[in-house]
Amino acid sequence: MKPRYGRAVRSTRVAAVLAAALLATAAPATAAGAGTPGDRGRAVPLRVATYNIHAGAGQDQVFDLDRTAAALRDLDADVIGLQEVDVHWGARSDFVDEARALAGKLDMRVFFAPIYDLDPATPGGERRQYGVAVLSRHPVLDAENHEITRLSTQTSDPVPVLTPGFAEVVVNVRGARVHVYSTHLDYRSDPSVREAQVADMLDVLAADRGPKVLVGDFNAEPTAPELAPLWTKLRDAAPGGGGTYPALDPVKRIDLVTVSPGVTVSGARTVASTASDHRPVVADLLLHRRGR
Repeated sequence: MKPRYGRAVRSTRVAAVLAAALLATAAPATAAGAGTPGDRGRAVPLRVATYNIHAGAGQDQVFDLDRTAAALRDLDADVIGLQEVDVHWGARSDFVDEARALAGKLDMRVFFAPIYDLDPATPGGERRQYGVAVLSRHPVLDAENHEITRLSTQTSDPVPVLTPGFAEVVVNVRGARVHVYSTHLDYRSDPSVREAQVADMLDVLAADRGPKVLVGDFNAEPTAPELAPLWTKLRDAAPGGGGTYPALDPVKRIDLVTVSPGVTVSGARTVASTASDHRPVVADLLLHRRGR
């Protein structure tokens, strides 16, 4: 086994919770999150999706956030993990806060977890951020931006260091609490960083109780050796799903929805779309209200 580069640590918890509250765009947590005493123990449905949105550019490389929002709306998902999300990042996405804009277009809550947080492009401008996000129709009870091992794409000679950008939200689905994580793993051919990232993520998951759903762009297929440790704790929700990359004629299945034991998968599929260079994946799940 290749050496690990460090252990994941929890970070920016308070800031994350505030961000989740400030970016909430749907109704408050009363009716949507409440369950009745007679409902306790019953299974509740949850549709989860993952989508690498390519910073709002389609397979045609044209930036069109309305097209991205339409593709997300068509998924009809309750919770969506997003990757490659720009927030005032640059000209490629018109310096838009994509997390807030998509939440507004879809009438969903959002938590954004930056991987990079850079100085403004011009004095007095907004900070330039890029990372992952989670959209939710259900109340977000807690949120954190965790660190995992990364090789920066912003320096010429990067070394593996713990870096933010592994998003976790705790969602109340009509009385059932579920931890949902959105991740984006390293794209390089050398699997050692992904191997470290998997170990870091599993450390984070081990600290949480209750049902868990981990989604994202893993930049590796499920059979890749570096992903093998995941399958000791989680299972692939769409083992028979189609390819996800590239979107036009996919040859790899690298965008995954994974679930912990006790979460029932009633269906899953890859959705044909060219609103990004990846295809989204949707999974229909069943949760139990007794889960904490």
